[in-house]
Amino acid sequence: MMGRTILNARVTFRSLPIHKLERFAIRDAGDACRQFKGRAGLDECVVIQTCNRTEIFGAASGYDRGSITSTWAGLSGADEGAFDGTVQFEEGRAACEHLLRLVSGLDSMVLGEEQILGQVRGSVAAAREAGASGARLDALFDGAIRAGARIRGSSGVGRGGVSVGSMAVRLAEENVDGLKSRRILLIGTGEVASLVAKSLKRRGYGFDVSSRTVSRSEAFCGAMGGTPARFEDVLGGFADYDVVFVATRAPYFLVTYDGIAGAMGGRDGMMIMDLSNPRTVDERVATIGGVKLMNLDQIAEMVEKNARARRSSAGAAEGMIGGGAAALEAAVLRVDAEPLAGQVFRDAEAVRRRELERALRALGGVDEGTARVIEEMSRSISEGIVAGPVGGIRRASERGRGHILDAAREIFGPG
Repeated sequence: MMGRTILNARVTFRSLPIHKLERFAIRDAGDACRQFKGRAGLDECVVIQTCNRTEIFGAASGYDRGSITSTWAGLSGADEGAFDGTVQFEEGRAACEHLLRLVSGLDSMVLGEEQILGQVRGSVAAAREAGASGARLDALFDGAIRAGARIRGSSGVGRGGVSVGSMAVRLAEENVDGLKSRRILLIGTGEVASLVAKSLKRRGYGFDVSSRTVSRSEAFCGAMGGTPARFEDVLGGFADYDVVFVATRAPYFLVTYDGIAGAMGGRDGMMIMDLSNPRTVDERVATIGGVKLMNLDQIAEMVEKNARARRSSAGAAEGMIGGGAAALEAAVLRVDAEPLAGQVFRDAEAVRRRELERALRALGGVDEGTARVIEEMSRSISEGIVAGPVGGIRRASERGRGHILDAAREIFGPG
């Protein structure tokens, strides 16, 4: 990419569990943009941060990856060594493709998720308010948001999407009366647990979260919502809960027959969702009066029915990414040509106006209609002459031919 490179550095749920992403979170995105500009060699910067990703987009004529990760470490409080092999870097066309996949919902935990578009818009607005985004990133994100909305609409990738987590919450709503007044427990902090937490939070439900260590539960709750609960207290206190979501990778039963049987004394009922693979709820729990147990296979089958139609939509959306990324990259590259293009048009317009006034004076008192015809003719001639060279300047910029742009500046620039 000529002049300045578009780059992306990211840590997402694809490379780390949700509870570990918290270590890389940046507290103040606006200040972070300014810090990356001041200390990491970026000319422009936008920080995108959600519960399952932290990403930096930048425009730079030259940058050092080590400076970016060291600045990031200072902003997040993470040890610099934690970034080795964890942060993914891309630039140029690859960075444009990733951004398009992001805004199109193809890089989300739930395929086609719509929330990310609003989050990206908010991140760009914060960067602009901080004075960190400039002409290149403005062109990149404005174009990506428009293209992302178009890809979603034409492919249908975001239509009616559900995840295992959202389906499990939906089933709880259908089977438990007055869910908002019930005690809800989520055991686990992995990918499926994060989908459950996200759905619960979006619907306004309070819930406790338990994991093997309190620190892991606290980090997860900081990113996803919920209240941390001690693992030991939870395993001995199922009587405190009406709905239990279990989403772990434990190789044994966490929720036992005896534990639930003891918790059900004098209770109306309990719903348990075993979302673990392998299962971590003893299947005999389903024989206890008042207990409704559903497992991952049952819920996944419901999700699969919803997902089948959307897979072809995702394929259609993926097919649009390459062409969209090429157009995005061209738009960003064209930014380098716009100052010169604008100057050429302004200079031509100044000459046109001067010569038009001279011609009208020489003609004497022409009527208004004739003057208008002459002016329109002069404008058409001027724009027709300038359009060719300016188009060539823009094409050279889009193709990264810096030497042609430099020559054009020598030819058309101020003498």
